[in-house]
Amino acid sequence: MNGGIRFFRTIQVKLIIIYVLLILIAMQLIGVYFISTMKTSLTSTFTNNLNEQANLLAQIAAQTLSNQPEKPGNPDDQTREEYLGVLVSNLFSINEAEIQVMDGGGKVLATSSQSHASYIGKKNTSLAVSRALQGIRDIEEEIIDEDGQRKKIIAQPVVYSDKVVGAVYLVASMKDLYRTVDRINRIFMSGMLFALGLTGLLGILLAHTITNPIKALTRQAAGVAEGRFDQQVPVLGDDEIGRLSEVFNNMTSRLRDALSANEEEKEKLASILANMSDGVVAADERGYVIISNRRAREMLRRDDCEGIRLSELFGMDEAQLTALPQGTEHPAVIYHVQAEGEEDELMRVTLTPIHRREHGISGTIAVLQDITEQERLEQSRREFVANVSHELRTPLTTIKSYAEALDEGAMDERELGQRFVGVIRNETERMIRLVTDLLHLSRLDSNQAPLRRQQTNVPEMLEEVADRFSFQMRKKSIRASVRVEDAISTVWLDRDQIDQVLDNLVSNAIKYTLDGGRIEIAARRQEPSSIAISVKDTGIGIPKRDLGRIFDRFYRVDKARSRNMGGTGLGLSIAREIVKAHGGTIALDSELNEGTTVTVVLPLIAGGETS
Repeated sequence: MNGGIRFFRTIQVKLIIIYVLLILIAMQLIGVYFISTMKTSLTSTFTNNLNEQANLLAQIAAQTLSNQPEKPGNPDDQTREEYLGVLVSNLFSINEAEIQVMDGGGKVLATSSQSHASYIGKKNTSLAVSRALQGIRDIEEEIIDEDGQRKKIIAQPVVYSDKVVGAVYLVASMKDLYRTVDRINRIFMSGMLFALGLTGLLGILLAHTITNPIKALTRQAAGVAEGRFDQQVPVLGDDEIGRLSEVFNNMTSRLRDALSANEEEKEKLASILANMSDGVVAADERGYVIISNRRAREMLRRDDCEGIRLSELFGMDEAQLTALPQGTEHPAVIYHVQAEGEEDELMRVTLTPIHRREHGISGTIAVLQDITEQERLEQSRREFVANVSHELRTPLTTIKSYAEALDEGAMDERELGQRFVGVIRNETERMIRLVTDLLHLSRLDSNQAPLRRQQTNVPEMLEEVADRFSFQMRKKSIRASVRVEDAISTVWLDRDQIDQVLDNLVSNAIKYTLDGGRIEIAARRQEPSSIAISVKDTGIGIPKRDLGRIFDRFYRVDKARSRNMGGTGLGLSIAREIVKAHGGTIALDSELNEGTTVTVVLPLIAGGETS
């Protein structure tokens, strides 16, 4: 049923119906006018013919009817009736028509119908005859008899010398006339049906010329809606539909280019979002997350953020979330507490409202920035300034105090004065070492300490390091050993700076190794093209929580003890920078109360090793 309804709603059917209705209405109007005119013409001709016959008969019968008999039954009367009977039967015979001639009294003198011969001698009392006998001409009537046939009545007066002497009465059947009209109607209807059929056929052909391009446009539009832009609508002419096809093809091409550009932009945006170092989270106007990039999920430790409220995601209350996009509050900071031994993470959250034209704020963009490293560097900078200030203030305070004591009279006592001068000297040397280390670090940071590589015998270098600290190790009964693989002989490196690294490592090992301990200095080949020099001790070790910051400047595990031992807190930092300048790495592995191993890996430059 619905299919049939849709069929009749198609443009093709509508066009055919319009064509057929137009032709039908036109032919109906023409038919009504034509048949009406034709019927009027036929009826008028038929009536005029009857009137002419009646007038002619009246003229002929006027002389006969003017001779009135003197006595009834006169032989002349019979002769007159016979004459009139022959006249109406032969001369004025009309097919399926009856002609009567009456005298001035309305008595029927003659009739052309043999079936009505009994009417002769009787008076015709019809209204038309009565009016004709009164001298009224051109009396016409149409009647329908008992058989349902339509007949025409003509009554004409017979006048002789301006005197009505009788009347002529004609009753003619109009069956042939209406049969002719019906035949013409049937011919017209047949022609109209043929014309309608031909119109319908032509309408189908014409509708196809209009609807086929429209169907092609519809199919192409459906294909474009599904994402197929490779097809073109055929242009079948230079009419409106042809121009529409050209415009549609042009629109399809431009839409394809626009969507391609849009896809490229989306891919670029997706790639940018996926590879951003900052996390991005987008929420709708209700505060529910609709988009998040990979970095945001990593920072928030979530597999999926979609569908979660921002307040729940960031652990904030709604009031704070509402205030952040308005700029009334500074960006919020989120803390993520890590497991024991790991550094806590800090994230800065910046919220920005999404504005849509004529719709106000339709959502929120949250940008997450990992400020852990930034905060750590800032903390390191503050600690560095504080440490430098503290390291310089302590000896300066001591020098100032002892100088004031000397000025107040301690110089007068030679032994006390010499001791005070010795303290001042030691503190001054400590300050010099500190400033020297800082200057060295500064040169390394600014690449102002170029490497002076030379061929260096590794076994000899390690033996010399052990010899330089042999006195200190004997004082603490520490046993030292040097082990070098046979494959290692000479390498290219800056001997002075590597000596400084090794001196620092061995010095630290001696400081934090208890009496009777052991220190091992070793060198081994490490594939593919590097050597590893390690200093291993059996000292007190370093707690795991301090391993991550052991190479930071001024960082001390036991600050008071390290300072008392004369360290500046910059030795390992300088060692790391020197090793980095050589293109190598330095690593520290330690177990509390078991010992520490520091390994320096140095690359072998071309031609830098001989066997």
